[in-house]
Amino acid sequence: MGAKGAPSRRRQGGRRLRYLPTGSFPFLLLLLLLCIQLGGGQKKKENLLAEKVEQLMEWSSRRSIFRMNGDKFRKFIKAPPRNYSMIVMFTALQPQRQCSVCRQANEEYQILANSWRYSSAFCNKLFFSMVDYDEGTDVFQQLNMNSAPTFMHFPAKGRPKRADTFDLQRIGFAAEQLAKWIADRTDVHIRVFRPPNYSGTIALALLVSLVGGLLYLRRNNLEFIYNKTGWAMVSLCIVFAMTSGQMWNHIRGPPYAHKNPHNGQVMLLSPWGWFF
Repeated sequence: MGAKGAPSRRRQGGRRLRYLPTGSFPFLLLLLLLCIQLGGGQKKKENLLAEKVEQLMEWSSRRSIFRMNGDKFRKFIKAPPRNYSMIVMFTALQPQRQCSVCRQANEEYQILANSWRYSSAFCNKLFFSMVDYDEGTDVFQQLNMNSAPTFMHFPAKGRPKRADTFDLQRIGFAAEQLAKWIADRTDVHIRVFRPPNYSGTIALALLVSLVGGLLYLRRNNLEFIYNKTGWAMVSLCIVFAMTSGQMWNHIRGPPYAHKNPHNGQVMLLSPWGWFF
């Protein structure tokens, strides 16, 4: 027998066997249960993320921009887990809101989302959605948002920063500008494809047909072509059109709205626009 108070040891086949203290077994059992719980929680989180991505991909296969209410916004954007970026347009498209800028911004947003949906680079890392004020009033209140339209980027990790809100008043809402902003925030480059617009071609064809028909009807009397007064009036119309504010807007591409830096009021006309 060993000395009194020393841990008991036995010899088996010339080897010494050491026994763990009886108090270690509850600790090992607790550690094992903790590992099992962490593994189960991680598996549950992965399954939840897979379900969310699968649902978003299903919505995207039907339409490039899916609408969200308060519940969907909290589930797919605010609540973790999330490994995808979400672009959200907060708008007010109902007729009673009388937001003409919202309708114009929505058209550009549709062009951008369709360009992403039908591009070869389309993947489950970026989605486009929309929250209408009449469908998600609680979302507007939660974000302290009191103006529309507004574009926000919700990153895959972390909370949105200041740069994740698109500066619509300064840049405008053209699809190309939105694509550039998205590339800066997500490293996803979207090539914008605009649907062909034949209105200009049709208008030019109608004008040529009208002039040609007029010349044909007056083919026996074409003295009006040499009328100096008529040509002078045409020249004045061209000069006025080229020096008008509409031509300036077409060349410079100013924003549709102006935000007063003093009181934060959004105006459709710049107070000093007449001096440009």
